[in-house]
Order: sequence, then C-alpha cells, then structure tokens
Amino acid sequence: MTDTTFGTASRDRENRFAQAIEWLARNPIAFPVLLICLVCLVVGAINPSFWQVANLFDILRASVVRGLFALGVLTVLAAGGLEVSFASIAALVMYSVTKFVVNYAPDLGILPILVMGAAGGTLCGMINGMLVNWLKAPALIVTIGTQYAFRGIVLTFIGTSLFMNIPVSMDAFGQVNLMTITNSSEFEVKLPAYVLILVVAACVTWVILNRTLIGRAIYAVGGKPEIAERLGFRVPRVQLFVFSFAGMLAGIAGILHVSANRLANPFDLAGSELAVIAAVVLGGARITGGAGTVGGTMLGVLLITLVNNVLVLVGIPSTWQTAILGGFILFAGLFFTLTEKK
Repeated sequence: MTDTTFGTASRDRENRFAQAIEWLARNPIAFPVLLICLVCLVVGAINPSFWQVANLFDILRASVVRGLFALGVLTVLAAGGLEVSFASIAALVMYSVTKFVVNYAPDLGILPILVMGAAGGTLCGMINGMLVNWLKAPALIVTIGTQYAFRGIVLTFIGTSLFMNIPVSMDAFGQVNLMTITNSSEFEVKLPAYVLILVVAACVTWVILNRTLIGRAIYAVGGKPEIAERLGFRVPRVQLFVFSFAGMLAGIAGILHVSANRLANPFDLAGSELAVIAAVVLGGARITGGAGTVGGTMLGVLLITLVNNVLVLVGIPSTWQTAILGGFILFAGLFFTLTEKK
C-alpha cells in the first residue's frame, strides 16, 4: 500500500473525527446520554439486579428535589449568573412553612402549602436578584453570602429541632402514588405522585426559555450582556426574574422534600449544591452563560442521581461519590471545551 493511500486513510479518519466532534458540539445533550448508557451498562454487567423497576423508581424519586434545583440553576446560568443559595432557600422555606402550619393551621391543604413555599422561595430569590443589581457584584459572591444568611436565619430565629409530626396534608401528599408494582421478592415498589411536579416544572421552564420573549432575553444577556442592552433587553429585570424563578423552584422543592421524607430538618439539603451544579453543567450549560437546555439538564440530573444511587450495587463505597462526581465535572469541562474549539 502506498504512502498516498495511508495519507488518504488518515485524512478520512481525521475528517470523521472532526465531523463527530462537530455533531456533538451541535448536540451537547448527547454527552449525558452517552454517560448514562455507559454507567448503566457497566453497573448492569457487574450486578444484574440493577435492571429492576425498583431501581428506576428510586432514581426518579431521588431526582425530584435535585431536578427542581437544577432547573432554577439552569435559568440563572443561562443568564450569565451562578446561584448557590438554593439549598439554603429550600431549608428556610420548608422549615418555616412547616413550623407555621403545624402551630397555626394544622388542617391546611397541600395546595396552599405549596403556594406558600413558592411565594417564600420567590421572595428569597428576589432578594438575590436585587442584591446582584444593586451591588453590581458577581452573582456567585452574592449568593454565597445569602446562602449563609438564609441558613443563619433558620438556625438563629426559627429553630433547630426536628418536626417529626408534619401536617397531615403534607404527609398524605407524600404517600400518594402513581404506580405500585410488586417485584420478584414480593416487595411493593411505588412511584410517588410528586414526580409529576418535576415534569410540570420542566415543561414550564422549557416554554419560558424557548417560547417567550423573556427566554430570548435570558440567553441574550447570558451570551453578550452589552449587546443585549443595545438590543433593548433590560438586564436588571432579567436578573431579577431568573433569581426569583430559581427561588420559587427551591421553595417548592423544600416543601416536597418534607412531604417525601415525612419530617422537617433545618440541617437537610446542605451540601447538595455541587451535585446540582454538576448536573446542569453535564447537561450542556456553560458557566459563562448563554447556553443550556431543559432536556440536557434533566439528563444531567438523571446521571448524577444514577451515580449516587447505584455505586453501592457494584461495591464502590459511598465516600467515593464526590470523587467520581468531580471527575465527571472535569471530563464535561474538557469535552465541551474541545467541542467549542472544533
């Protein structure tokens, strides 16, 4: 075979590789899909018990609160900011609302409680948005400050004791199931109804980002804020909206967390920020803003939840979860950097 033939074959391989990278750059959602398939195949090969409906239900159940957080982070990231106070907002809202209902309105229905959670979260998010606009400081710095402030308010002024006896409506809502299946071990596996709230939130977020003027403004401000201002988009209003929206989702997530776990603990959800931000980044959102999709974010959430839930099945200690999560983030950063360059 001549050198010309070898050269032609080499160029063909390089062209195919370049085309593959270009396709992945245009379809970043393929990245979490590939990782999910890889994790499932590896875990399923090592432990065939992974292929059970019970595991799927567990993953979906565990994805709800993290998914609501991730949708809020996505909107802020797309607008060029970074939100890390969502877990503290959820803790503040869920504990204060639960304590209020237990003490003053124990017969209140779940719908008013969810509305109270959404309103409380929106108020906290508005504080973040106003501080970002007023201080003209990076959103990361502002939300780190409010993260500690919100949690300090809970622990100092509201309380630190556990509420084991949550309101009846919250307890009942957490036990409503969409589907119940009996597996081979005669064990009932249930898919809770509150999973639908994540589905609704994802659809609403998709509509906002893809079918409304505010969605165009979010991506414009996240991409090039100076150009967005020249085009007539009001950056302060966009920032106020995305932080308020993220706060609303965090407040709802806090109420669902209490309903699902049947207790209110002010120390819950602390430390979940890394996993949520990792899910959004793995889904294709850029830290620099102007990019990200709801579908990619949901797949990122599924991937992170999958890793957290199935490592034990293959004999990997839970202490390795953070290290593996960090590796995924580094891998995602290198991958998206490579696709952007190509």
